[in-house]
Amino acid sequence: MDSFAELRRMMVDCQLRTYDVTDRAVLAAADRVPREAFVPTDLSHLAYLDQPVALPGTGRALMAPMVIARMIQVLDIEPGERVLEYGGASGYGAALMAGMGASTTLWEPDAAALALARAAFERAGIANVTLSATPPEPSDFDAILVSGACETAPDSLFALVRNGGRLIAIEGQGRAARVKLYQKTEHAMSARPVFDAAAPILEEFRRVPSFVF
Repeated sequence: MDSFAELRRMMVDCQLRTYDVTDRAVLAAADRVPREAFVPTDLSHLAYLDQPVALPGTGRALMAPMVIARMIQVLDIEPGERVLEYGGASGYGAALMAGMGASTTLWEPDAAALALARAAFERAGIANVTLSATPPEPSDFDAILVSGACETAPDSLFALVRNGGRLIAIEGQGRAARVKLYQKTEHAMSARPVFDAAAPILEEFRRVPSFVF
């Protein structure tokens, strides 16, 4: 077993399982997908640490392994479902969901991050993920993973969720941040908190500072 495979197994056993990630499909995907392929080569030593990894030259970061894995578990993805990762940087979350048998799209508006994603999927030998810099069509996803924290609700993404579908995001920052699961009905999006977690802020969902007089 090579060193990265050993680190990957340790990540699954010592990070994911101890953070209440119990879904067999999620754990199997995390054990197969080479996370080191989704960071620049000179940062590969950081790939399996229990922390986010900032991607140089971009405005993005990969979320910590246990956070992204647990968010995907909460989405309860079934094989064949149409799923989207938004703001996923180099696309590790999309790779996990594709590894679970979902029809997966990565929408990454950050051009530098999207270029890293194209290289990452090539290195990882993953060809069944659609990469997009713009809103994908058709927009009727069964599940959406927002890969970063939002200071404001990611309501601009709600229209991409089909009726009966769900979206998961981290709202807030620091110790006040909480993962919320949204579910769409014919007339509304309802949300419930599911667990506490933190991640780097997505700039497009940063709160606009108010003026103080």
